[in-house]
Amino acid sequence: LFNYTKAEIAASLAPLLPIKASAGNTAETELLQKFNVAESGITIAEWLPQEVADRVAGMQIKYSPVDGLELVRQQQRFYPQQELAADILGYVDGERKGQAGVEYSQQNLLERSMPSIQFSRSIDGHWVPDGLSAGFVQFDDLKLQLTIDSRLQRAARIALKEKMEKHGAKRGTVIVMDARNGELLSMVAEPSYDPNKYFNFGLERYKNWAVTDVYEPGSTFKAINVAIALEAGTIKPDSVFNDEGRLYMDTWTINNSDYQKAGARGPSTVTEILKYSSNVGMVHIMRTMKSSLYYQALEKLGLGQTTGTDLPFEVASQLKKREQFINSRVEVATTAFGQGFSITPIQLVQLNGALANGGKLVTPHVVRGLFDREGQAYWKLPRSVSRQVFSPETTKQVLEMMETVVDGGTGKAAQIPGYRIAGKTGTAQKANAGGGYSKNAIITSFVGIMPVEAPRYVVLAVIDEPEGGSGGTVAAPIVESVMEALISIEKIPPSKK
Repeated sequence: LFNYTKAEIAASLAPLLPIKASAGNTAETELLQKFNVAESGITIAEWLPQEVADRVAGMQIKYSPVDGLELVRQQQRFYPQQELAADILGYVDGERKGQAGVEYSQQNLLERSMPSIQFSRSIDGHWVPDGLSAGFVQFDDLKLQLTIDSRLQRAARIALKEKMEKHGAKRGTVIVMDARNGELLSMVAEPSYDPNKYFNFGLERYKNWAVTDVYEPGSTFKAINVAIALEAGTIKPDSVFNDEGRLYMDTWTINNSDYQKAGARGPSTVTEILKYSSNVGMVHIMRTMKSSLYYQALEKLGLGQTTGTDLPFEVASQLKKREQFINSRVEVATTAFGQGFSITPIQLVQLNGALANGGKLVTPHVVRGLFDREGQAYWKLPRSVSRQVFSPETTKQVLEMMETVVDGGTGKAAQIPGYRIAGKTGTAQKANAGGGYSKNAIITSFVGIMPVEAPRYVVLAVIDEPEGGSGGTVAAPIVESVMEALISIEKIPPSKK
């Protein structure tokens, strides 16, 4: 061992350790200040890469006959895919406790414990365990299997990051769900983090905002509203309403987003109202229902509740109080085109899943269960029974309307030659924390369902605060890219038209 002064130790370690200079101090000065805090027991770095630790160990640094530099080995979870699935996996902290994702929600399944063992020193000085019976040390070969497809996860993250960078967006998320059973095949959120180095990121990165944050879905909710009215029997797909392009309600003015360009469209079918995403047309559609029955239908769909996903920290969607809703024409009108209430991205996927699977609400989830080395199921996470909220006939009609959105409406950017795709765009003003709506900030989204002839997959992209653009130009191309990958991975054959 070699004796060094504090200054020499600081000079040797500063280039190697993750010490940040601050207030005009160099990393070397920062280290010296740490050394002077106490005579011993000073932590100068929480974590070092193995190659750096090897270099530091090779320096054999000693300060006095009893003091020196000590490297303490700790067990650490290793995430070879880095940020690829961080939003789902979460991370384990220095005390080996899960702090986010399935590391937190399924910690009881991921932990492995051993009974305490007594040790004695043998004649040659080695420590040996006392009284172990044959076969005592057994290895648990069970694996916690997730529903996520890493190939699709990678494709979704690439597509999301590319569009976010192009449009200077604040954040974004993409979710892919199998509507038959609620399995999440992909879920990404940006910006993300590397769970191997979680300590280098701010707390806001650790939450998966697809389940922890609510937003006003805007026009992506119109298809759900049409399904509500069809189910109530107050409209039919060919019902006609006059689309004036603009209408006045109390002190409020409600416009179609393209009113300045398209003006009044006049008599329009429900299908055309959905195809061109008419706000005014949707107000007329939902006026066919009693407000009390409309509110009851929203509650039946789960608004005001959570989806029950196995991802942690999910928040409930927000719906106005019943009295406020049914006694206000404006509340009913804004809800008709997806504003005035808030949901999570995961709940919007769940609701569109009901349109894809014949009307059942399934629980979105990522945990498939515990499986042994032969791939046999040892345990599966109990699922709540799916609820029938729409009839199969209603969902079939809505999907056919949503197909016109992609074929020739606001969602044309999601077209894939040879495949029948249903979809809905959304471009909503963002609500201000103090009330009202921002003049500049928007949130864009697109939800797609494929293939229409045998609907199974729901893909949602939500982009928060892009600089310009709309759901059709920002979010729809992301969904198109993800569906292209899905077609390749799942070997989905072309549609027969």
